[in-house]
Amino acid sequence: MLAEFVISFLNTVGAAFALVGSIGLAQLLDFFTRLHDPTKATTLGVGSINVAALVGSSVANGKVSPRELAISLFLFITAPISAHLLGKAALKVRGRSINPRQKSN
Repeated sequence: MLAEFVISFLNTVGAAFALVGSIGLAQLLDFFTRLHDPTKATTLGVGSINVAALVGSSVANGKVSPRELAISLFLFITAPISAHLLGKAALKVRGRSINPRQKSN
């Protein structure tokens, strides 16, 4: 009963973070704010859903699954690195408009 509550709570929190990150991606205008919101909020959302899967599999099997641990590790390592590289690439193209709603000169 407690495990089901924890899993449901983590899935709800994860879905809320993923929704906020997706809305932020669609609504924000500047490239850097569009980059910041999905990398933070969506990473927390997917991470929370993955922790819920980890709790569910450990309750069902009686041991911690290395698959969910590997997915969490990969997620939390690659998301900041990819955001950093995208930010550096955006700084190199300063002369051009990177706002999709703004016309470039």
